[in-house]
Amino acid sequence: MRQDQVEPDQRRSARVCAGAGEAASGPVLFDAVLLDRDGTLIEDVPYNGDPEKVRPVPGARAALDRLRAAGLRLAVVTNQSGLARGLFTEERMRAVHARVEQLLGRFDAWLVCPHDDGDGCGCRKPAPGLVHAAARELGTVPARCVLVGDIGRDMTAALAAGAAGILVPTPVTRPQEVAAAPQVAPDLPAAVAEILRRRAAVDPATWRRADPATDRSATDRPDALRQVGGRRAGTVLVVRADSAGDVLVTGPGIRAVAADAERVVLLCGPRGRAAAELLPGVDEIIEHRLPWIDPAPDPVDPTDMTALTARLAAVGADEAVVFTSFHQSPLPLALLLRLAGVRRVSAISDDYPGSLLDVRHRVPAGVPEPERALSLAAAAGFTLAAPDGPALRLRPASAPPPEVGAPGYVVLHPGSAAQARGCPPELAVRIVRALAAAGHRVVVTGDPGERELTAWVAGDVAVDLGGRTSLAGLAATVAGAGAVVVGNTGPAHLAAAHGVPVVSLFAPTVPFGQWGPWRVPTVRLGDPEAPCRDTRAARCPVPGHPCLSGVEPGQVLDALRLLGVTPPVRPGPPAVGCGTGVPAGASIGGSSR
Repeated sequence: MRQDQVEPDQRRSARVCAGAGEAASGPVLFDAVLLDRDGTLIEDVPYNGDPEKVRPVPGARAALDRLRAAGLRLAVVTNQSGLARGLFTEERMRAVHARVEQLLGRFDAWLVCPHDDGDGCGCRKPAPGLVHAAARELGTVPARCVLVGDIGRDMTAALAAGAAGILVPTPVTRPQEVAAAPQVAPDLPAAVAEILRRRAAVDPATWRRADPATDRSATDRPDALRQVGGRRAGTVLVVRADSAGDVLVTGPGIRAVAADAERVVLLCGPRGRAAAELLPGVDEIIEHRLPWIDPAPDPVDPTDMTALTARLAAVGADEAVVFTSFHQSPLPLALLLRLAGVRRVSAISDDYPGSLLDVRHRVPAGVPEPERALSLAAAAGFTLAAPDGPALRLRPASAPPPEVGAPGYVVLHPGSAAQARGCPPELAVRIVRALAAAGHRVVVTGDPGERELTAWVAGDVAVDLGGRTSLAGLAATVAGAGAVVVGNTGPAHLAAAHGVPVVSLFAPTVPFGQWGPWRVPTVRLGDPEAPCRDTRAARCPVPGHPCLSGVEPGQVLDALRLLGVTPPVRPGPPAVGCGTGVPAGASIGGSSR
């Protein structure tokens, strides 16, 4: 059944500025690279205090010089428990570091944790203290850093600080750590190449410089690439016809288009309409179900398609940017856009588009969805305005429901439109009771169809908001939270947009690095090697939901402590774990160095 609505009087939000604490420097994803020492920069010699034993990993010097040449600042972040154990002195450690710099060049900062696991410090990885300290030392914030390391502790520290992480496995890296990592590279030079590729992909200048004969995303049309910084575009139609979470993660790409357009019209489906209304930069919304996108599609109706084509023609768009998920094709809509008279169409397409696309962009697998959208916008010639930055953002939130009380509560969102990605109900009940017993105020949220679920999960120990808020009200509730405990579903992206830390109960049906919370402090829980891995299943294909059913409530409490989220009233010593240790049984860890 066709749904076709437009709101021409919808006001565009004022240009959003960089979030609190984030440097405002346009579309730059990373301005600093943090590197683990042993196993990443140099061969791992346990508790090494001898400069003569320093051996750089292959290609390290050339790779680091590429980062320096690109203007990236470099810091080393390293656990050195040998100091606490008395196995070498600080003087000997400094001699080792001097030898590292002699072989690999100067680093802008060295951040060292001298403690052992039992010391309860906040700097020993997997705690995020070293990442925060390195960002301060380098004059940036964790969200603009990427940490390269060889074990799960490195990745956990990066994610818990809100930084990106790239794992370079070695023989001591456990398979579970590889499966859990947001991104994996075979060696340090490959990790550096990927950092530079991701950084360049969101810069329109990259695509202007591309060689039209070999390395470009555009077709051969002479007008395929716009002149960035020249005239403003007129009306641009942007498209993301998918669920609320998909629309939310496309926000940075839409804002990039809005920064260089007079008017932005967003075509979305009914499942994404509420999210579209939260996005800055959108002037009008067209709501229409697309049968080649919708997960439960009606048959293709020629009358409906004719009406949609007429509606698209009425927009009078000068060009269109079609955002899709990695497994979707933009070509059916591109054909309708051509029939509607849109002269310039940009999209990501692995399939040959013929004359349907002017800018045919390609993106490697596994790139975070917001970066994927930003790179398409860049290939089409659009870039974020200088005061803006690469992050998820929403229109200003309204006040949350009064019953949630003062900010600082923990939100648990147990459900999901895709059952495979939600929290098993029995586990959600146990988590809520453990959080409440630890002194946290808990708010349980859910859609109108989840009222029975949220009532059971909340019981008599939490506030039940199931079905009682719109998506905008849910966003306001999330904005006041100290943390959100949620599966791979829309509220995780609402939390990222508000900078609220996330305990991610992530089912591995899709890649974590692509769909996990973006640029926000996060701890991932769950089994990354579960049989459902990479199935893209909407319903759990394995009896018992094993990817998440093995999570224990104590792991959630440990994850919150790792994120620095503590209850307002402490009832006593925690029963499980410690404030800076590894969440028990989580998919992190590695050697104890």
